[in-house]
Amino acid sequence: MAYSITKISALKEDMPEWLPIILGMLVLYVPTLYDLLTGLWTTEGQAHGPIILGLSIWLIYRQWTDMMEKSEGKPTSAMGWPVFAIALFFYIIGRSQQIMLFELGSFIWMVAAILLVKRGSIALKVMWFPLFFMLFMIPLPGTIVAALTMPMKMAVSYVTANILHWADYPIARNGVILQIGQYQLLVADACAGLQTLLTLESLGLFYLNVVRHTSAFRNVVLAILIIPISFTANVIRVITLTLITYYFGDEAGQGFLHGFAGMVLFLSALVLIIGIDVLLQYFVKMRAAKAAKMAR
Repeated sequence: MAYSITKISALKEDMPEWLPIILGMLVLYVPTLYDLLTGLWTTEGQAHGPIILGLSIWLIYRQWTDMMEKSEGKPTSAMGWPVFAIALFFYIIGRSQQIMLFELGSFIWMVAAILLVKRGSIALKVMWFPLFFMLFMIPLPGTIVAALTMPMKMAVSYVTANILHWADYPIARNGVILQIGQYQLLVADACAGLQTLLTLESLGLFYLNVVRHTSAFRNVVLAILIIPISFTANVIRVITLTLITYYFGDEAGQGFLHGFAGMVLFLSALVLIIGIDVLLQYFVKMRAAKAAKMAR
């Protein structure tokens, strides 16, 4: 609690210096955020965008005091101005040509440029993860999404059909179409696509950053396992939707309970991440205890 009060006090002290910059950023990017909140971020595949932005801002707030202390008295970086020029170029092209990849991507370049100009490379080093985390809110080009989504949907459909068949449900599969009982379900992009995988990947990386384990082995293994965890969470979601449709009908499957299945996706991913992390913690402790015993 005392640490939070200290951070708030530090932010208040820094506000006069940073307020003009914040106002300038708002002038540039409030129209962008409005377009996103009334457009792209309202779609199921991109609904994670505002969550990623909010978490990124919280991460910046969390590391603000550390950044100011470490960069105090250190030289600023002239590289900030070329980075600023790149950010402005992407913003102008993206805004004028309605290319959201450039327009929203310029926000990350702009924040990096400001940190370099105001506090130097040390500040950028401290804030690297919040800036990296923001990449997950940028929509990918449709061609890349389309190329990677189909094989992922096929894999999720295949695993779902086999699990339910093993559980004695009357299910058959034709590509990404599941037939269970009298109902037919199409595994949509939002249910098992690339954007969902990236969202779950961001959730895992956020968890790693917040927990901050001292064990490099634990961090590396958990980061690698986030990908199969994300796939497993996707399978759990599709199974949930399939069973909802089987027991309650199409209307329930496509209505309110479809949104509930989305919550199941993220909750199951979070539970899997925490569960595997607990197992890794137990393994690390066991290995440390064994090493200590052998050193005696």
